[in-house]
Amino acid sequence: MPSLSIPAQPRIAVEDGIAMPQRMWAILTIALGLTLAVLGGGIANVALPAIAREVHTSPANSIWVVNAYQLAVTVSLLPLSSLGEIYGYRRIYQIGLVIFTIASLFCALSSSLPTLIVARMLQGLGAAGIMSVNSALIRFIYPRRWLGRGVGLNATVGSIASALGPSVASGILAVAPWPWLFSVNVPLGLIAAVIAMRTLPSTPMSGIKFDGISAVLQAIAIGTLLFGISQFGHGESWIHIVLEFVVAGVSGFLLVMRQLSRSSPLLPVDLLRIPLFALSVVSSVCSFIAQSIAQVSMPFLFQHRFEMDQVMTGLLMTPWPLVVAVLAPFIGRLADRYPAGLLGGGGMAVMAVGLFLMSMLPDHPATIDIVWRMTVCGIGFGFFNTPNNRAIITSAPPARTGGASGMQATARLFGQSIGAAMVALVFTAFPANGTTVALVIASIAAAVAACVSFSRLAA
Repeated sequence: MPSLSIPAQPRIAVEDGIAMPQRMWAILTIALGLTLAVLGGGIANVALPAIAREVHTSPANSIWVVNAYQLAVTVSLLPLSSLGEIYGYRRIYQIGLVIFTIASLFCALSSSLPTLIVARMLQGLGAAGIMSVNSALIRFIYPRRWLGRGVGLNATVGSIASALGPSVASGILAVAPWPWLFSVNVPLGLIAAVIAMRTLPSTPMSGIKFDGISAVLQAIAIGTLLFGISQFGHGESWIHIVLEFVVAGVSGFLLVMRQLSRSSPLLPVDLLRIPLFALSVVSSVCSFIAQSIAQVSMPFLFQHRFEMDQVMTGLLMTPWPLVVAVLAPFIGRLADRYPAGLLGGGGMAVMAVGLFLMSMLPDHPATIDIVWRMTVCGIGFGFFNTPNNRAIITSAPPARTGGASGMQATARLFGQSIGAAMVALVFTAFPANGTTVALVIASIAAAVAACVSFSRLAA
């Protein structure tokens, strides 16, 4: 049996990963960090009514506790992944963990909505530091022949954290007030940070100068675009929406023009010239649009149309992420042997069928009829997610792994944001049968992802 003592000196990562037991400890801190970041995005949702009541604000304003975190994560991913290439992924991951842990303490100590929102933005910045280089570190921790397993394990951890988020929040709130939702992050973050400092491998540093102007342009472009999409979905003023889209378009155009002349651009336009990378990113966006539409609309389907309570809704939502978590290690091994286009295309085709079958449920379905359809969706998404993430990371040159990792996370969040906005728009346009229409649209988005994924076989 190898010693379980934590290695004291991390070494420079080489092409074929790092040796045991250092690899085991490195994966542990990656898993802890990812769990904290994923839980941070959704754990506060359950507590929003209590938070609104205790900080004396309206339910609508309390939603900023969630939005501030997501916005900070989304606009920070690409700049932090660029900093990872410049100064090393290990350093950015460690700083992200420290910021996340300190911000969690500030969240727990906040007594007003403005201070909580600022603390949540800081927490989102830390989470972006974790997620922006998470996949990049996997590439240097695992031997290349086992990279699919590493990506699969990452998918497992993320799926389990996503599935357990509401349950963890409910359990904490059952015995403690809402600040404890953030307090529990502090000891876990400290443990993860200590292990990260002792075991994560040092990675090559590009030494190029950070492009601050591009970072500001992408923050404006992505931030205003997401605001515009959200307001469009909620039927806000057309003047504001058009203005935000114009600002996003102009700043995005200036950003792309600036990136074209750079060897390691912050927005990875160089990687988007690689067909496999570009198609994998597009299929990722489409898949997460489909997933987001489904996961946002299904609670309304269960509670409003099927008249189920919140507990049953949570249980019926569980099979999807649970199946993804169970299948991820197995699919990771398949991803090391078979093309991502084949596995991902087949997976998205299965998910499209599952979503369409969900839209065809009768008014009073049996529980098993819902469970097996959700399981089909989970199987389909599971066969897509791990191979697609592996394709995004491995299709990029090693020196551009940070850009690929940041783009992978950005594609996921961008797709989820579009999906959530589309649900709001559909519910407004189809008040009588919005959930059914939303699931049909989700099925179409999954079918588009399948077509794009299959096209990689010819790339």
